[in-house]
Amino acid sequence: MNPDLDAPPSWRARTATFLGLERNIVAVSTSMLLLSLGENLWRKFLPRYLQALGAPIRAIGLFGSLEDFLDGVYQYPGGWLGDRLGRRSALILFVAIATAGYAVYLVAPTWPWIFAGIFLVSGWFSMASPALFAVVGDALPKERRAIGFTVQSILKRLPILVAPIMGGLLIARRGLVPGMRILFGVTIVLGIATMIVLRAVRIPRIHGEATDIRGVWRLFPSPLRWLLFSDVFIRTCDALVDIFLVIYATTIIGISAPRYGVLVAVQTATTILISIPAAKIADRIGRKPFVIATFIAFSLFPLAVVAAHSFAGLLIAFVIGGLREIGEPSRKALIVDFAQPALRARTVGLYYLIRSVAIAPAAFVGGLLWEQRPSLPFIAAVLIGAAGSVVFTLTVREEHAG
Repeated sequence: MNPDLDAPPSWRARTATFLGLERNIVAVSTSMLLLSLGENLWRKFLPRYLQALGAPIRAIGLFGSLEDFLDGVYQYPGGWLGDRLGRRSALILFVAIATAGYAVYLVAPTWPWIFAGIFLVSGWFSMASPALFAVVGDALPKERRAIGFTVQSILKRLPILVAPIMGGLLIARRGLVPGMRILFGVTIVLGIATMIVLRAVRIPRIHGEATDIRGVWRLFPSPLRWLLFSDVFIRTCDALVDIFLVIYATTIIGISAPRYGVLVAVQTATTILISIPAAKIADRIGRKPFVIATFIAFSLFPLAVVAAHSFAGLLIAFVIGGLREIGEPSRKALIVDFAQPALRARTVGLYYLIRSVAIAPAAFVGGLLWEQRPSLPFIAAVLIGAAGSVVFTLTVREEHAG
């Protein structure tokens, strides 16, 4: 008898199984960690960099709108390439495009160069998203996909806790423009390292019939369409108030900027703490209850903010804000569950393209409501979020997922 065959699995093997750490998941999760670390070194300071290069305030606002626009329209082309080229080749291409964008940021003599660079930088955080989704669907069985998305989510968020501080310290020491250029150089190095890591992805291409974007939409099963419809409500709820949260907290309630930073940290920590337990339970009992919980938390968050009159009240609100992510891995897993394997990346891309375009006017509408009364966008967000929660609860049947 071979004793190795009877030996219990090592703690590493048990941990890998528990967290869904299949080879391809490890490779793409590591790539997300590396580039998230690189981009978060300087992302929060990019408006100041634009300003230092001579951009007027209106141009900085336009840059933000362009970034949001590209985040939507790049999704489907990214999904098409992810299906057409295969996951590894597509992801390496997207990182190469983004790395070229970081190089443009590095050498930019004037602010219009930054506008040109965003068309390349978006190759990672927008265009690669459908392929990253599809890897989880390809590499893991249905009952382990929620934990796969959770690992990606945590590794993407961890750098947010430290990278902006590191970037800020370097900028304080070296000055804004020289410091930013050093940080862009670091991100270029991390981009090259990411391309090396992605060579470990080994997912065979899944061949299917050629189809255009209309064909992909026709192949959306009814539950996926209802999930998308309800998700548009929920993301409209979020977009109505998201850009105004810091203004409401600091000017209406009157807390300091450092205290607002504490609130953001509490929200992020709450998300990280709940993610793994929620995903493991969701993979075991089903995704729908956790998606409902996420949608309800999205609806309650603006209500909790507008009901708060002190830092303590906002602390409770931002804990609720962290709970909004309790079902996000489950929602993402549902999307890939419903998608046909040969169309996974394109399905994800089309889903996010439609969602991004649909919610684009929300922040502007929130501003119009704010001008009438600052609490109005928050109240409207609660009503719209509640409607989305009801729509999802009544229409989506998880048992229809493939």
